[in-house]
Amino acid sequence: MTARLILAATPIGNTDDASPRLRELLATAPVIAAEDTRKLRDLTTRLGLTVTGTVVAHHEHNETHTADQLLDHVDSGLDVVVVTDAGMPVVSDPGYRIVERALERGIVVTAVPGPSAVVTALAVAGLPTDRFTFEGFVPRKPAERRKTFAALAAEQRTMVFFEATHRVAASLDDAAAAFGPTRRAALCRELTKTYEEVVRAPLGELASRAAQDRFKGEIVLVVAGAEKGGQVSFDDALAVARERVAAGERTKDAASAVAKETGVSRRELYEGLIAEKS
Repeated sequence: MTARLILAATPIGNTDDASPRLRELLATAPVIAAEDTRKLRDLTTRLGLTVTGTVVAHHEHNETHTADQLLDHVDSGLDVVVVTDAGMPVVSDPGYRIVERALERGIVVTAVPGPSAVVTALAVAGLPTDRFTFEGFVPRKPAERRKTFAALAAEQRTMVFFEATHRVAASLDDAAAAFGPTRRAALCRELTKTYEEVVRAPLGELASRAAQDRFKGEIVLVVAGAEKGGQVSFDDALAVARERVAAGERTKDAASAVAKETGVSRRELYEGLIAEKS
């Protein structure tokens, strides 16, 4: 059989979620590219496995440099398995560059499916799942975060975000300001782990709770999309435009962008922003 680049999903919390195929690959693969070799070693220890192949560190800081070296192993006839710390490689984790390079070199790319924090959170959130968008990690800088949320205010699909514990309170405040405090959402933390918790509430309530009771652990935030066919009010549109200006966008550009997204008059938005500055 032709050697392949294999993307393998690892447990996002509960070790028992490791599939039989993953267990076999970790024990027999000739080459394993791991985001963190220590975490791979911890996983295989918990699974009671002995790694017989070569383990290579392959993470966001060296991915471009190591991609061709790993793919040379595939060209020589050895399967290379790519794993990240948790979940499926490529999805907000290293993997894209080596896949891109493999395809350029005509190398077969396949996957061993498994746990994913994105679809797990989406499944338990209690929000529409027929159409959704994964937005990755929320920007770290406040201005970029507010601009990102403001640009998504009229998005009708359910949105999934990753966020760090120490920034979740600020992110929920900004999300409530951009999407409105009554927008339905679900904060999912420690999915599949012992202290798993899913808090389903409007963004305003989640923001208030986060300010008083810190959410700990790995967090996925799921936010309902804007109502289909619903007319965005002028006040809501103005609030979105205000957030974009606060994030550093020019008043004229913010008014134009929000008008295009919501259907609210550009001139009225611009005048409303100018009036607030007076």
